[in-house]
Amino acid sequence: MEPGNDTQIPEFVLLEFSEDQELQPLLFGLFLSMYLITVFGNLLLILAVSSDSHLHTPMYFFLANLSFVDICFTSTTVPKVLWNIQTQNKVITYADCITQIYFFVLFTRLDDFLLAVMAYDRFVAICHPLHYTVIVKPWLCALLVLVVWVMGALNSLLQSLMVWRLSFCREVEISNFFCDMKQVVQLACSNTFLNDIVMYFSAMLLGGAPLSGILYSYSKIVSSILRISSAQGKYKAFSTCASHLLVVSLFYCTILGVYLSSAATQSSHASAVASVMYTVVTPMLNPFIYSLRNTGIKRALKGIFGVPVM
Repeated sequence: MEPGNDTQIPEFVLLEFSEDQELQPLLFGLFLSMYLITVFGNLLLILAVSSDSHLHTPMYFFLANLSFVDICFTSTTVPKVLWNIQTQNKVITYADCITQIYFFVLFTRLDDFLLAVMAYDRFVAICHPLHYTVIVKPWLCALLVLVVWVMGALNSLLQSLMVWRLSFCREVEISNFFCDMKQVVQLACSNTFLNDIVMYFSAMLLGGAPLSGILYSYSKIVSSILRISSAQGKYKAFSTCASHLLVVSLFYCTILGVYLSSAATQSSHASAVASVMYTVVTPMLNPFIYSLRNTGIKRALKGIFGVPVM
């Protein structure tokens, strides 16, 4: 098999979840349902935050941004999956693959950073409640989100350009339902040493830094909660960050599960199913996690649907 450059490789072949034709309508319905729930659930959360003046606070500002990123994150992969199932066409062009890598890396990193920023917000609210309004100002919130977007965009641009420079063999099959950058790089026929360096450095710096910030924030939060004397005070303090902690655990545990499953088994289907958890299931569950026990969100949603607020 002869190597070729990007002009000789018009398309990649993506994995099929199942070749059984009878399962295709079920798979299509499952992905379509999850996608619609994700989009409408997160849009409702954004609408609730924007429509209720009581929710115009830093915590809900970050939450609305996270919901927007989750919609974009899911939209990077699922529409292509639905198209492939409906048309029984597994191919994705080289340009579309690079574009998908760009947006997938972008929104993954935005999720990382936004979860870290939200952890910092909870840290200040619980550990320094009297200085919260002084520290977490509206202009600082806007600046943090802007910095997150700029850093994410520059990183994803670098990563996608690094993939663009590679040469590939004439037949390239990706063992996933989307263009996973790590797998695409591994399939290249040219030297990928520089790609690996950039990819792992980015993962350690831009992936490790937010996680470290989250762990540090919650270590301080737990320490502050334990110093509260009353059980009611501890419960109230913990309830303010319980939803965020659950979302963080779900996000990082599913990503960890993907890499553990890919390392433990050679089955491409097993890795693809694991990838569904953090690319589709986690963004779908986030609005439910934040709204089920949040009285502010529930009040705003009742107002949107015209339900009397008790």
